[in-house]
Amino acid sequence: MKYIETAIKCIKDESQALLELIPNLDADFDKAVEIILACKGKLIVTGVGKSGHIGAKIAATLSSTGTPSFFINPLDAFHGDLGVIQKEDVVLALSNSGQTDELLRFLPYLIEHKIPVIGMSGNPESLLAKFASAHLNSGVSREACPLGLAPTSSTTAALALGDALACALMVARNFKATDFAQYHPGGTLGKRLLTRAKDVMRSDDLPVISPTVKLGEAVIHVSNGRLGLCVAMVDDKVVGIITDGDIRRAMESSQDKFFQLSVGDIMTRTPKMVSPETKITEIEHILHANKIHCVLVVDEEKHLIGVVDSFRTMI
Repeated sequence: MKYIETAIKCIKDESQALLELIPNLDADFDKAVEIILACKGKLIVTGVGKSGHIGAKIAATLSSTGTPSFFINPLDAFHGDLGVIQKEDVVLALSNSGQTDELLRFLPYLIEHKIPVIGMSGNPESLLAKFASAHLNSGVSREACPLGLAPTSSTTAALALGDALACALMVARNFKATDFAQYHPGGTLGKRLLTRAKDVMRSDDLPVISPTVKLGEAVIHVSNGRLGLCVAMVDDKVVGIITDGDIRRAMESSQDKFFQLSVGDIMTRTPKMVSPETKITEIEHILHANKIHCVLVVDEEKHLIGVVDSFRTMI
């Protein structure tokens, strides 16, 4: 149990460190957001050591949420990478102390070329804070490390502050889930937001039936169709839909008259229909809102193209 107690204390200390960030937020945070929004180039994130690792993650988050960003190590910058930084760019520099030598040697070049610098450090009196166009205070009262030495609370705070910056930029840009999907086409979310009806619909051997068919025969067609339904068609156009539930209810209500009824007597004449370009997320909304398990995919003239059921939306 002693190890769990240490873990609990670490998590509590880091949680407290995050709460301590809130009073540190000031006008410079808004200024940092505005600087990035006005940037016509890239956001270059830089830092050394643990700050560098956090900076790389922040750059990745920003890039995936609409702010073109990438990370460079200031040590590499002195050996040729300075060429990637243009006048239209903005630099986000991370240093817990704000006094990191490798980073400070990087600043004169940026200042000389009038490249805006957003500093993030735990020391608002540091040289980084002094020369930055805007400074984000990531200071914490103590590290979660039992020795109070290893960067723990400080790196967590810097990471959270970077996330806060990304979230603010998303709100400012009105960044939507569909935009996120564009940057993550290979992920599950991306697939769901980009996939359309035509990508998942069943289009072969569709269960089609005439509205004049008697229900006794319709039972067989619905069963063989393996979708729990049949689409009523006249002159190659959709005129209705009949489901196994419709047949079951008709059987219970009509009893002896059941075999005298035709598909047209009980079918739904206004089935839910979508175009082949309808997104899966919209189809899911239609299914849920109407408490149904499938939609018909049709063209502009209501010719049946396919069927999308609830199972096919689970991509």
